[in-house]
Amino acid sequence: MNQLSDRVNNLSTSATLAMAAKARELKAEGKDIIGLSLGEPDFNTPDFIKEAAIQAINDNYNSYTPVDGYVELKEAIITKFKRDNGLNYTLPQIVVSTGAKQALFNIAAVMLNKGDEVILPCPYWVSYSDIVKLNDGIPVEVKTSIENDFKITAEQLEAAITPKTKMLWYSSPCNPSGSVYSEEELRALADVLQKHPHIYVVSDEIYEHINFKGGHFSMAQFSDMYDRTITVNGVSKAFAMTGWRIGYIGAPDFIARACNKIQGQVTSGANCIAQRAVITALEASPSKIQYMVDEFKERRQLILGLLNDIDGFKTNEPEGAFYVFPDVSSYFGKTIKGKTINNASDMAIFLLEEALVATVTGEAFGSPDCIRISYAASSNEIKEAIKRIKKALTE
Repeated sequence: MNQLSDRVNNLSTSATLAMAAKARELKAEGKDIIGLSLGEPDFNTPDFIKEAAIQAINDNYNSYTPVDGYVELKEAIITKFKRDNGLNYTLPQIVVSTGAKQALFNIAAVMLNKGDEVILPCPYWVSYSDIVKLNDGIPVEVKTSIENDFKITAEQLEAAITPKTKMLWYSSPCNPSGSVYSEEELRALADVLQKHPHIYVVSDEIYEHINFKGGHFSMAQFSDMYDRTITVNGVSKAFAMTGWRIGYIGAPDFIARACNKIQGQVTSGANCIAQRAVITALEASPSKIQYMVDEFKERRQLILGLLNDIDGFKTNEPEGAFYVFPDVSSYFGKTIKGKTINNASDMAIFLLEEALVATVTGEAFGSPDCIRISYAASSNEIKEAIKRIKKALTE
């Protein structure tokens, strides 16, 4: 008799974490694995943020925090939204969570009923689909193409909407494609949504500052979408603070209050020391982290140049984040070193076992023709990794 719930039995394992675990196993066996699978900056948290955390410890911050976050942090988030995005939020509209992933789960939990549909432009971040399913929603995948820089069009959005559609979720800059939606592209989507006032939008902006084109735009900046958009952000990527686990939302008042309510029954407030450090991070000018963005931009050009020298890899130029998402479908059906590559998952395993390079299958992101390669690694690691990939595929 199965003692576990159908909920967990039907849940997929995170593909990014699974690949990282497989890579660790091979490393433990003595294999020289180059990891390009995890979505994590390879920089240290800036010293001025670490110093704020140390000060918080010395100031004896050790008690439970308010469920929705310290008032001082929420005020810093409000200031950040105004400064960087031109968005005006009030204290009740802000909820701080243990990472942006918890914020997304909170949103799904308070917004979705059984059978509600959520439109997910493909590729989407690996956890979107399962978060929707865990909360009895139905993910509706909308395929995009590398030729269109993996962006959903207004026509595609309109075609995907049904009477059951409750939400649209997307990220910009996008994980895994690095695509960035322009103001004009978002306006076209917003014009479609104006004909369907029951649909809410989740705008995941966790990679906001890792933007190589400049001019980040938020859906909530449109006055006719402000009351229907939940803006999700955090400090994991831009500030190299993945392990600090702080994310937050700016949302319509009733949604934020509902997220506060459900979080109070699940985790309560986020870590006290991390929250104090994030106040310092968000109060700082984005110019303080520009050195990381500049380095990522250089690595992007490096890895694209190297990948474009591999026959069968089709690439576009991502405008943000720190990933490339090449189409590798030209290899499907081919046998290399006695191994047949039928799909992107086969390709990712082949590269791990034969090139000793960890990537992630695009199937996990709803795009089965592609693999995700992170360039949050040193230039030398990137050069060696792509050299190995090319060798493994051409031998």
